[in-house]
Amino acid sequence: MTDRLPVEAQLRSLDHKKLAAYCVAVTERQFPNFVLFNKLVEFGDLKQLETVLDGVWQSLVPGGAKMNFEVQLDRVDANMPDLDEHEMYGASPALDAVVSLYSTLICILEADVDEAIAVGNVSRECVAMFVEISEGDDQMSDVEILRLINNHDLMVQEDEFQEEVVERLMNIKQMDKTFIGELRELAHNQGVSNIGISDEDA
Repeated sequence: MTDRLPVEAQLRSLDHKKLAAYCVAVTERQFPNFVLFNKLVEFGDLKQLETVLDGVWQSLVPGGAKMNFEVQLDRVDANMPDLDEHEMYGASPALDAVVSLYSTLICILEADVDEAIAVGNVSRECVAMFVEISEGDDQMSDVEILRLINNHDLMVQEDEFQEEVVERLMNIKQMDKTFIGELRELAHNQGVSNIGISDEDA
């Protein structure tokens, strides 16, 4: 893993609304990880989180519906799995998805670029952990594990995805309904998450 988010410098040049768009796109791509966990262990209120996620997207469309995001913070927080209570690996990427949604709301409320950077890092760290757990072994040195993670297809795809989102945001002057729809479709990734799973795996 690199210490710095590859798109950090570009994020610092984006305005408030574009930061929110980046956050929700990265969160959307992680969301199947929570959906699968929800189905497997019947944890959390999936409908509630889907409503919040959709509300963020709608709020980015000019003239779109507005949601009270401050009220939603507690609802999102209540859907964070406790890793001490859920020992299965799937709890961790599920938690990452909900943490990213929470940080997205904070980014909207406070226009905080550091929250956007945190969302990007959470998603990359989720991929890194998945690669290390699924393909690493005790015989590998730290350098070998880092090389495995950084060169892995999933990490390459993650970085390419984040770069694509930022590039689209930097190249658009005014986000409209069509742009937001296309960005969401990119982030939805045909229902496949950043670690290559979909809720159909349940």
